[in-house]
Amino acid sequence: MPSTARRSALAALAALCVGLPGAVAANPAPVPAWLQTHVGVGEGKIASVVLHRARDLYQKKRAQGSVRNACYFAMDATRPSTGQDGKAGRRFYIICEDSRTFRAISSGYGNGRKLHRANFSNGRECAQNFSNAEGSKLTAGGAYVTAETRTSFKGVIHEDGAKTPFYRTFILFDGEGETQNARERAIGGHRAAFVRWQCRFEDPENPHADDEGYVPFGRLIDYTSGRSNGCTTWSEDHSQEIISLVEGNPTTLYIYPESGDIDAVARTVSKKATLAGSGLYWNTACLEKIGAPQFWPKQRLQPIINTWRQSLPKQPPRVLPICD
Repeated sequence: MPSTARRSALAALAALCVGLPGAVAANPAPVPAWLQTHVGVGEGKIASVVLHRARDLYQKKRAQGSVRNACYFAMDATRPSTGQDGKAGRRFYIICEDSRTFRAISSGYGNGRKLHRANFSNGRECAQNFSNAEGSKLTAGGAYVTAETRTSFKGVIHEDGAKTPFYRTFILFDGEGETQNARERAIGGHRAAFVRWQCRFEDPENPHADDEGYVPFGRLIDYTSGRSNGCTTWSEDHSQEIISLVEGNPTTLYIYPESGDIDAVARTVSKKATLAGSGLYWNTACLEKIGAPQFWPKQRLQPIINTWRQSLPKQPPRVLPICD
């Protein structure tokens, strides 16, 4: 029989693992030495808990035959949007263990909403609010597998002195557990850019023309490393690289933090205890900025969003002016 002290220690460890739903398995595969050099909390590094969970998910899916890709992804949504060098903060990771390559790049996170009954909006620098509710426009941490891609026309822009159609490719994600509604939420990954429509011009032969023969024209807005509608977003070059890597060859993506991590960190902050002493992780700079994170479960937030939507007055369809 274990001693009272040992039983207490085991109970404490069990409680911690319950609080962290994505906790590392009891016998995880050892991290190779070359990859271990990239583990840390500094710029361009990956936190240990993020790497271990991402590796566990990838190795599980490979063992099941769900993925065969030689690379896998991870994201740390607790990191800031701007690095210490003033450039876009790197919080998305491309890891290819066979070729011993590790890359840290920028990525956006969900901006949320500010409603009368609930303010779950995020600032530009650090994410405080997270949710898996449809329409929340927030990031939901957990396990995903990349799925098919869809490319759609977003409008015409000026490029190199000519009118050029802008297309954006979207990688769908399939989630598990709390993220299993990823498709319902239209959650995936794409280039951090959209066309802000300004007017429409007549071009009836254009395959994208509407029933009256007009095509929307606008300005390309790039929001690399900024906020999104809950999707994972990348710069132009990185999005092309990632799309080519997973198109027809799915892989895993693990996004940190999950709801259990968020709740555990919030409880620890409220007790004025240290995260390290509690075996928890959050980016220090962002935690100082937000105070404490909050997870909004869909069971709580979805009714609020639905009521807000129903209260919106019906507006006539927007008609763009004719371009000069």
